[in-house]
Amino acid sequence: MTTASVDVDSARRAYAALVDRGLSLDITRGKPAPRQLDLSAELLSLPRGEYRAEDGSDTRNYGGLKGLPELRRIFADALQVPVEQLLAAGNSSLELMHDAVVQAMLSTLPGGQRRWADEPRVAMLCPVPGYDRHFNLAARFGIELIPVAMTETGPDLAEVERLAAADAGIKGIWCVPKYSNPTGVTFSDEAVRRLAAMPTAAPDFRIFWDNAYAVHHLTEAEPELADLLALCAEAGNPDRAFVFGSTSKITLAGAGVGFFGSSEANIAWWLGLIGKRTIGPDKVNHLRHALFLEDTEGLRAHMRKHAEILAPKFAAVDRILTEELGGSGLASWTKPAGGYFVSLTVPEGTAKEIVRLAKEAGVALTPAGATHPHGDDPADSTIRIAPSFPEPAEVEEAVRALAVCLRLAVAERG
Repeated sequence: MTTASVDVDSARRAYAALVDRGLSLDITRGKPAPRQLDLSAELLSLPRGEYRAEDGSDTRNYGGLKGLPELRRIFADALQVPVEQLLAAGNSSLELMHDAVVQAMLSTLPGGQRRWADEPRVAMLCPVPGYDRHFNLAARFGIELIPVAMTETGPDLAEVERLAAADAGIKGIWCVPKYSNPTGVTFSDEAVRRLAAMPTAAPDFRIFWDNAYAVHHLTEAEPELADLLALCAEAGNPDRAFVFGSTSKITLAGAGVGFFGSSEANIAWWLGLIGKRTIGPDKVNHLRHALFLEDTEGLRAHMRKHAEILAPKFAAVDRILTEELGGSGLASWTKPAGGYFVSLTVPEGTAKEIVRLAKEAGVALTPAGATHPHGDDPADSTIRIAPSFPEPAEVEEAVRALAVCLRLAVAERG
């Protein structure tokens, strides 16, 4: 990035005027807005006294460890997992990722030689910029986090392949393959094929495929994602993929359903272990989701309503950044076709100061560095913008304020 000069006096005056406004705005996390949650208000009135699943079972009672088939069927296509290899569970896909790491620590994975807890070293590859909760989860268990760069088509595959093939301590990779957090990148077909087929020194290497934004389109163009699970099987690595998804940003974030999909061997391993922890998920919630969404077309129609709310906010981010910073050489930013985030790249060494200045001016941003393992962005140049929760006018105000803070940070750096 070629950085243009900024007049420090004018930048300071603009910032002082911004502080004087006494703003209180928050674009820190990708939460659904109240209007989005209202789209699913009907869920709370379901199932209206009829608790029988399609197989006649009473969803109020114990059992059904795999979750309701009628709900799994609705999401099988979106998550690219056969119904019999897809489990519906509790509220959060993050808790399923947590469980997957814990189970791998405590019980030998199919194809593995021993538990991860018995390994001399466990590491995971972390595409950056990436999702802070992935990194924090792994770090919680002492897993070494190895950054690899994200590109416009997915992670740097040459580096991923090199590292995975050479080091048996590298047990997996975190991936948000569609509308990645925060760049909005959708992995290319080639990237997915190479991940599925690449040699790995660890026989129990796992791809943690967090397909959180599988149906979260902002435009009518809906990019196709190659089928990782099928490609792993074709490449002779059927157990390599752990697929995760949820309804958290589809229905009610506080009352959703998480999904886990994988090979038959991995599913058998998972069910054998998770059965020690639970007798079954919240099947009443599964039933209300199945009744509400009805089928795959019902899911698509529902997500189009979300896009009508979200798209103007993302358009506002791009418009304001273009008006304030376009052609200045001070920043670049992504223009995602889906997902929940915009990634802003600022001059090296300024991201933390920009976030600090914004906080002082009443605009809360995700901490600089959150997009990298241990909160450490070596270049200090990435800021994640989350425009989903505020109203469009608030998004515009927050982004204009961000531009003021950016200009001051650059000016004072000299």
